[in-house]
Amino acid sequence: MKISGNEIKPGMLLEHKDDLWEVLKTQHVKPGKGGAFNQVEMKSVNKGTKLNERFRSSDTVEKAVLEEINFNFLYEDESEYYFINKKSFEQINIKKEIVGEKGKFLKDELEVKISFYEENPISVELPNQINCKIQSTDAALKGQTVSSSYKPAILDNGAKIQVPPFIESGDEIIVDTRSIEYVKKI
Repeated sequence: MKISGNEIKPGMLLEHKDDLWEVLKTQHVKPGKGGAFNQVEMKSVNKGTKLNERFRSSDTVEKAVLEEINFNFLYEDESEYYFINKKSFEQINIKKEIVGEKGKFLKDELEVKISFYEENPISVELPNQINCKIQSTDAALKGQTVSSSYKPAILDNGAKIQVPPFIESGDEIIVDTRSIEYVKKI
């Protein structure tokens, strides 16, 4: 599906220069002289390289068509995660590099959305919020500033995040999986 250069938004996947690119940032620029353009920072899904490109509104670019299918997490080994489709009982495995840091939040039977591009899995989308337990965190210091000061904490899955001072070891919290940040205490 063709889109114009000014319709490009962060998170989109584009087919450009014989590769698949994920849009990281966009900035609309209107210089004093000449026409306006969209400055786009992209990362190659296949190679991991970055590219900065200018797209004028008259330029067109191909938006990648993805197929999204719901799968449930089964288990992991040294290099891959394994998922099952509950409807067709099809089982697939995805390399840990594709899932990235979010792999720590995978739990048994957790339903995820896997995006496929030309039959190949390219991304795993977790639910926006997941319950986690604090394994360890520093004690809150009395007399700390009233402003929002956060302290480091380690979750039961090994992930490290910043939490408010009133959170203690053993507390259950909700974590936003998109930004890997604290949301609220349960």
